[in-house]
Amino acid sequence: MGGDFVKSRNLIDSFNYAIEGILHAFKTQRNMKVHFAIAILVLFFCLFFDLSRVEFVVILFTISLVLISEMINTAIETTIDMMVKNYNPLAKVAKNVAAGAVLISAINAILVAYLIFFDRVNPWTKIILLKLRESPIHITVINLLVVVFLTVILKVHFKEGTPMRGGMPSAHSAIAFATATAITFMTANAFIATLGFLLALMVAESRVEGKIHSFSQVFFGGLFGILITVLIFQIIK
Repeated sequence: MGGDFVKSRNLIDSFNYAIEGILHAFKTQRNMKVHFAIAILVLFFCLFFDLSRVEFVVILFTISLVLISEMINTAIETTIDMMVKNYNPLAKVAKNVAAGAVLISAINAILVAYLIFFDRVNPWTKIILLKLRESPIHITVINLLVVVFLTVILKVHFKEGTPMRGGMPSAHSAIAFATATAITFMTANAFIATLGFLLALMVAESRVEGKIHSFSQVFFGGLFGILITVLIFQIIK
């Protein structure tokens, strides 16, 4: 009986250690937070679509694959940093390979999401966007100018960075997401809109990776650009 209790305690301890590992990855890795947020959003959207069991299993497996890949990448990076104090080309190779595994799992997740959700979302998107459409092209130019001017004013208010480099909010992110939103209104095409927002995300990511902006500056810049664009298109509509 005592042996069963010890085994039970060991099992509980194992679960606790595993949960601590997940929490550590979530707290310390920005990408892990992004993956979790996207996973929650995807699972929320699943409630509104009539998915088959197979499709739902594929989504769960895909989410798990991305999270597991990110955690393995974190474990490898932590181990290498602990053992290698000076620059080592082999350590760099190991980190790059681990990061490549995460990239492959992320690309797989995008393809799975496209195959499962696109045909279901596209008809709704067309109906909604057609109602919001029919604005002349010059409105887009006016919108972008307004976004630029308001972003600069905010930068002056927060006294951070220069008009087009650094500071709150990110001007590049604001302009990129404003452009993507304008493209969405003008084309009423879910695929083109998706490409526009993917390009905007790449712009935002480059600002963070280049250490020109923080994540919050890029996030609020993008949100600001989207909101201003939606507001202008609704007012002039």
